[in-house]
Amino acid sequence: MERKEEILYKVHNGLYVNLTNKCPCACTFCLRQTMDRVGESDSLWLDHEPSFEEVVDAFKKKDMSEFKEVVFCGFGEPTEALDTLLKVAEFIKKEYDLPIRINTNGLGNLVNGRNICPDFKGLIDSISISLNTPDSKKYYEIVRPKFGPDSFQAMLDFAKEAAKYVPSVTFTTVATTISHEDEEKCQKICDDLGVKYRIRPWED
Repeated sequence: MERKEEILYKVHNGLYVNLTNKCPCACTFCLRQTMDRVGESDSLWLDHEPSFEEVVDAFKKKDMSEFKEVVFCGFGEPTEALDTLLKVAEFIKKEYDLPIRINTNGLGNLVNGRNICPDFKGLIDSISISLNTPDSKKYYEIVRPKFGPDSFQAMLDFAKEAAKYVPSVTFTTVATTISHEDEEKCQKICDDLGVKYRIRPWED
């Protein structure tokens, strides 16, 4: 049976927006290597990046009363489709007034070649950034960003800058994938940057 690609899909009480399959990273642990779906989706591989109009049409087919938040997160880095993301976020705020979160690798400024954080003001309520490890060398080995070894510092700079415009910025690591000592180092990084730290379960 042929699978239907999806722009929107449900995870728990959130409606997730799958805007792109582009990503500047090739993480060794990426779910895309072993599956083509997450949550209540069918297939998150897209044959094209949906336009603003296509995303809005998908929203209008949903019963939005089912959802507590909207999350930009799919089989790609959401900031690779920044223009569409911002237009959709503005639409969501106007039509549904739901909290909006971006799940990101934190390399959006490198992706877009500029500081994109001011664009989030008044539109994005929270940003969750995959920190993965407190060690820049280890980060480069497991995340394999196309921008090179400077990507780790760029991610930290993005978080600090985003916190000026977004009410809640959180770095995450996955439980059991790093030591408690490294988790303490992650906490210190977050404290120094003025952002939150969350250890999330693997299946989250």
